[in-house]
Amino acid sequence: MAKSEKSVAIAELKNEFEGSSAAVLTEYRGLTVAQLKQLRVSLGGNAKFAVAKNTLTKIAANNAGITALDDLFQGPTAIAFVKGDVVEAAKGLRDFAKANPLLVIKGGVVDGKSMTPDEITKLADLESREVLLAKLAGALKAKQSQAAATFAALPTTMARLAEALRAKREEAGE
Repeated sequence: MAKSEKSVAIAELKNEFEGSSAAVLTEYRGLTVAQLKQLRVSLGGNAKFAVAKNTLTKIAANNAGITALDDLFQGPTAIAFVKGDVVEAAKGLRDFAKANPLLVIKGGVVDGKSMTPDEITKLADLESREVLLAKLAGALKAKQSQAAATFAALPTTMARLAEALRAKREEAGE
């Protein structure tokens, strides 16, 4: 590979690192081209799965300000650059790795924070962003309903107390 080709590849990888919310490094030793294609399809539009030379990728990551991955650039390494929901991409990688044990998640970086393979697997266990937002909206709506019921109960209670006081005064002859 010529020096100009290397500098172009480094620039492209640097742009991928900078434009992604997460990057997950995997080892793909033993996977066929068809299996890698299947993995790319399973990730959907959420992530871009790329195979690149370790030295060029390491330089690009360092140029993008990511040094936490330096120890992971050993052996055949492929990177999933996540542009969408990180949880969905982590689920896709985890599920594919379960079905194809030759895919090994080495680690990654999410929003600038280094993540171990176990942390990425835990991230995959989370519900999607949309489900979490729906649960939050439901909880907020329930609290508003409870508050409205409480506020509505105050005048009703006051009216009952006033009626009980009036009835008691009538009985006492006041």
